[in-house]
Amino acid sequence: MSNEVTKPSKPSLVSRFADRYHIEPAKLMDTLKATAFRQRGDTIVTNEQMAALLIVADQYKLNPFTKEIYAFSDKGAIVPVVGVDGWSRIINEHPCFNGMEFNYSEEIVTPTGGKPCPEWCEVVIYRKDRDKPTIVREYLDEVYQAPRGKDGGYAGPWQSHTKRFLRHKTLIQGARIAFGFAGIYDEDEASRIVDANRVVDVTPKPTPAPAIAEGRPSRVAAIVGAAKKEKPVTIEQAEPVGVVDQSFVDMIEQTDQQMAAE
Repeated sequence: MSNEVTKPSKPSLVSRFADRYHIEPAKLMDTLKATAFRQRGDTIVTNEQMAALLIVADQYKLNPFTKEIYAFSDKGAIVPVVGVDGWSRIINEHPCFNGMEFNYSEEIVTPTGGKPCPEWCEVVIYRKDRDKPTIVREYLDEVYQAPRGKDGGYAGPWQSHTKRFLRHKTLIQGARIAFGFAGIYDEDEASRIVDANRVVDVTPKPTPAPAIAEGRPSRVAAIVGAAKKEKPVTIEQAEPVGVVDQSFVDMIEQTDQQMAAE
């Protein structure tokens, strides 16, 4: 009789995720593709991209059905995006979190297309295992997203809720530093990542040779042909330049006479 003990197999990521939300594992992927991770147009999220999204959601215990995490897609690239509700929840559920507070600048500025807003926002995050809090300040001019598009662009959330989005940005950056959250982004950051990863073909294209009409020589050929037809310039035809040694001239003339006699 064998004494080996068979270890129970660990449930797969899909099974674990499906069990958390009481969904059959076989239907989980299709359900997420049709709801939480659904994309605009004809863009289809592949199983590999779905796996990457599920890994992030599972690591931070984020709920895709309540938009705590969703897929940002642009020209085929998929980036996991965490909404502000998701950031708020992972901060509050961190075992070391011990409260936070916000401070604002007294200086008010108005960005292009936006509403009057404090020049900066500051978050103070307290941890139970540290004596001093983590303080992070974000400036509006560094995080503000101007209207996008042509002819002045179209208004977005930064234009309608300027102060709120500055606070969101400050909260996210403070959480990263205070708790070391990595691998998750907000939508503005996801958009920049997609733009940075776009492949642009910068290979120089060869310059086409000039077309030559049939029966007509090219301009270069005409010049070269004309040069070949010209008679060589003799020493008598050349214009004197500066002072020339007389012995050199005599030697040239003697050589010419010998060649003519031959």
